[in-house]
Amino acid sequence: MSYVRSGTSIGVSSSDGNRIDTPVTVVAVLGILILAAVCFETIDLRQGLLALVGAGFGFVMYQASFSFAGGWRAAVTEGRTANLRAQMVAIAIAGLLMMPLLEQGNILGQPLIGALGPLGISLAVGSLLFGFGMQLGGGCASGTLFTVGGGSFRMLLTLAFFIVGALIGTAHLPWWAAQYSIGVIRPVEFIGLWPTILAQTLGLAAVFLLARRWEKHKRGSVEPIHNPPATSLDMRWSHRVWRGQWPLLWASIALAALSVANLLLAGQPWSVTFAYNLWGAKLAAVFGLDVTQWEYWTWSMPNQALAGPILAESTSVTNFGLILGALLAAGLSKTFAPVTRIPLGSALAAIIGGLLMGYGARLAFGCNVGALFSGIASGSLHGWVWFVLAFIGSLAGIRTRRLFGLEG
Repeated sequence: MSYVRSGTSIGVSSSDGNRIDTPVTVVAVLGILILAAVCFETIDLRQGLLALVGAGFGFVMYQASFSFAGGWRAAVTEGRTANLRAQMVAIAIAGLLMMPLLEQGNILGQPLIGALGPLGISLAVGSLLFGFGMQLGGGCASGTLFTVGGGSFRMLLTLAFFIVGALIGTAHLPWWAAQYSIGVIRPVEFIGLWPTILAQTLGLAAVFLLARRWEKHKRGSVEPIHNPPATSLDMRWSHRVWRGQWPLLWASIALAALSVANLLLAGQPWSVTFAYNLWGAKLAAVFGLDVTQWEYWTWSMPNQALAGPILAESTSVTNFGLILGALLAAGLSKTFAPVTRIPLGSALAAIIGGLLMGYGARLAFGCNVGALFSGIASGSLHGWVWFVLAFIGSLAGIRTRRLFGLEG
C-alpha cells in the first residue's frame, strides 16, 4: 500500500496510473448487486436500498481513510487531528439534518426513532471498555468492517472476537441495565429543537477548535480537512472520487448524507454493533447454544430480530454492504493486499480488543457509530458522555499497545 493517511490503519492509493484491480472490483460489484437484489426479493425495497447505503458507507470510509480509532490515536501520539476534526464536522451536519426529521416522528409512513441511551453505570463502564479495546483491536466497529473489506486478516480476527464479546454482553446487559441510571436525557425536551441543535453544534465546534489548536501546538501547522492528503497523487477530482485519497471533508459530508438515507430507510440512525449481537446469537445456535431464554433475547426488538431472517435486520444489511463497499474501493484503488501473517502479540491484542469492544458496545448501547455519531446526531446526551469516557479509555489503550508490540 503506497499511501497511508497518518492516524489510520489502512492505505488508500491510486497507484499504477489508471489501472484497477479488476478481479477484486468485479467481485465487489457483483457482491453489492447480489446483496441488494436478495434483500429486495426476500424482504423489501427498503432493505435492498439499505444494502446500497451500507456499501456507500464502506466506500467512503475506505477512500478517505476515515478512522475513529486511528484518528484518535494520531491526535494523541502525533498531534495529527484531521480525522478527529472531520468526525466533528460529520456529526454536526448529520445532527442538523436528522434532528428535525426525528422530531417529525414519521416521514412518508416510516416511523423514525433516534439513537438514544440512558446515562448510568452501564454506559460508563461500557464506553471505557470500548475505548480501551479499540486501540488494541486496531479499529472501532465500523473501522473493523471497512478494513476487513480492504483485506485485513488481523481485523477479521478482531471482528470474530468482537462478535463473541457482543454475545457475552447480551447475557450480562440486563444486570448492568438494572444498576444506577438517570435514564435517557434529550435536551430538546427542555430547551427545544433549534436551541439544542445550536448548543450541540457549538459543542462540536469547540472540540474541532481545541483539536486544531492542539495540532498547531504539537506540529507547528494544521492539516486542512478540505484538501487531499499532502502525499496524494495529483489527479482530477472526478478521478479521485473513484480512486481514493479523498479530502476528509468529502467523507464528512458523504457520511452525514448516507446517515440521513439510513434513517429514512431503516427508521433509525446508522448503527453497527446490534448486528454483532445477532450474528453471535445465530452462530451460537449452530453450535447448540440456545440463547432464546436469555433475558436480553426476550426483549421485543432482539427477540424479533433473532426470530427473523438475518437480512431482515437493518444493521446486518448495512454491515454486509459496508464490507463490500470497502472491497470495491480497495479494488478501484488497487490496494487490496491481504496479509495472512499476524505476529503473536498483535493477534493477542486483536482478540482482547475485539472482546472488550463487543462487550463494551453492548453495555454502552453502541459504539463510535451508534453511540457517538448517531447518538449525538439524535440529540441524546449519552452520546457526549460516551465520547468523553471512550476517549479516556482510548488513552489507556494507547499506552498499552506497546506491550503487544504495536506501534503508538
